[in-house]
Amino acid sequence: MESRLSLHLKAFNNRVKVMNQTNSKDLTLSALDARNLHNDVFELLTQIAALTAIKEAEESTVINVEMDGGGF
Repeated sequence: MESRLSLHLKAFNNRVKVMNQTNSKDLTLSALDARNLHNDVFELLTQIAALTAIKEAEESTVINVEMDGGGF
């Protein structure tokens, strides 16, 4: 899954891993890093919303099948 992440999400993930490995209490982001992370997170949220809308539209499609007895 990590290979599909954006550059900024990978960088954030790596920084959190280092923070956890060193038992650090704080993680500080520069303004640029925070903006980039913010953009990537909202891009993901937009994609999730679009996929959810597609799935809901597919699930709400009603298929009516009518059959009669023909010559019975």
